[in-house]
Amino acid sequence: MSDMLVALYALPEEEPSPKMVIRRALAPEKTTVLEWIRKHFSQGWADECDVAFSREPISCYLAIQNDELIGFACYDATMKNFFGPTGVQETSRGLGAGKALLLRALHGMKESGYGYAIIGGVGPADFYEKTVGATSIKHSSPGIYKGMLKTK
Repeated sequence: MSDMLVALYALPEEEPSPKMVIRRALAPEKTTVLEWIRKHFSQGWADECDVAFSREPISCYLAIQNDELIGFACYDATMKNFFGPTGVQETSRGLGAGKALLLRALHGMKESGYGYAIIGGVGPADFYEKTVGATSIKHSSPGIYKGMLKTK
């Protein structure tokens, strides 16, 4: 999976949704969020998100619907200027949470002073290209995760 590059100065506007709230995570939510990510995704993503909680301001955004967490998006977690990890629970996909989280996090990066963002180890490249004009970075696979230790 290659990395992708996004020009933050050319982002589309965010579209508020009456269906969900997209907001920055709060410090006292850390355990709840990390446990939710472990349950729905992986320990590795929870570890990356843990780092996002140590940033000032916290670089993790949450999608909340009916007072329940349905998705998250981080930046500056594994590397500075990298977007991700991000995910929406399977039962809530198709509601627009992924797009809303992506846009809020990328706008957050722009507000922090970045001109470009790197989306690391992209899965749905077409989604990122269509939504924010991301372009593939040549020779970026396996990227920053090359040689990473894994639990056996």
